Amino acid sequence: MTAKSALPVGLLPAPGPDGPSAPDSAARELAREAGDIARRTTEQVARVVVGAEAVTEQLLTAMLAGGHVLLEGVPGVAKTTLSKVFSKLLGCQYQRVQFTPDLMPSDVTGTSVFDRGTNDFVLRRGPIFCQVLLADEINRAPAKTQSALLEAMQEGQVTVDGQTITLPKPFLVLATQNPIEQEGVYRLPEAQLDRFLLRVEMSYPGFDQEVRMLQLHGGPPADPGPLFTPEIILGLQAKLSSIFGTDALYRYIVELAEVSRRHPDVSLGASPRASLALLRCARARAALKGRHYFTHEDVQAVAYGVLGHRVILRPEAEIEGRTTADVVRDVLANVRVITTV
Repeated sequence: MTAKSALPVGLLPAPGPDGPSAPDSAARELAREAGDIARRTTEQVARVVVGAEAVTEQLLTAMLAGGHVLLEGVPGVAKTTLSKVFSKLLGCQYQRVQFTPDLMPSDVTGTSVFDRGTNDFVLRRGPIFCQVLLADEINRAPAKTQSALLEAMQEGQVTVDGQTITLPKPFLVLATQNPIEQEGVYRLPEAQLDRFLLRVEMSYPGFDQEVRMLQLHGGPPADPGPLFTPEIILGLQAKLSSIFGTDALYRYIVELAEVSRRHPDVSLGASPRASLALLRCARARAALKGRHYFTHEDVQAVAYGVLGHRVILRPEAEIEGRTTADVVRDVLANVRVITTV
């Protein structure tokens, strides 16, 4: 039995009273904790940034899945403000780097300096040695500086002057960029983009939301306190693999990736890393919704954020005005939902 993926999830076979599989204790505990955390985090963010509920959910998804986020939007939509508020709620060691054209890799990772006291070179650690790094306007720095993040984002370590140092856990990079600016910016290389678990788009708030924003900022600024600790975050991440998924869902994820590679408008489709990212994000979204199992709806909901920045369009498709969102939409519409294997 098959159904088009565009069908509402309500038309898919409903799980039993306990879902498609009886949950183990870790999955049950994660679903309960993550659902409560999602509600409290959204409430705290709303005290500072109005209308960012969907973006906050995606940030929580990345945090739970142990990945990094590229926050994209035009100037003035509170990308940096949201990142700072979210970082404070995580209760982790936080650093901010303002990326500029003259920023050097050593300004991010650190460098060795001569210590007269010991008569030897010692490592002066850069801002990347933290648990939450805000890379503000990351596309203003050239590729050689952006590459300073590659090892840290993928392997959780930094190599400086031949010395490899493990970064503290959890480690999360929140990067912001302006997608419309052309002067004085550098396009992120594909290898850099692939290190981001999610690309999250922030748009203008609605009319009523902007009115609420003016009312909110007419009073004293809110100062939310931390809701997490590093230990809580690591504990949640360790339970993520317990979120149940059927073999049909694994096959569905792989088919999405394969179809993206064969799309006529695409020169480079989703990699196996993208398939793993879809799985992790679908599990995280299900947990945030209070479920111990994930569904096709979870995979489809995270597909734009996971695949949009990993799909490379052909030049002809770009000239015709096609976007990566159009490609992801086509892929979701053409891959059939397999309900039985």
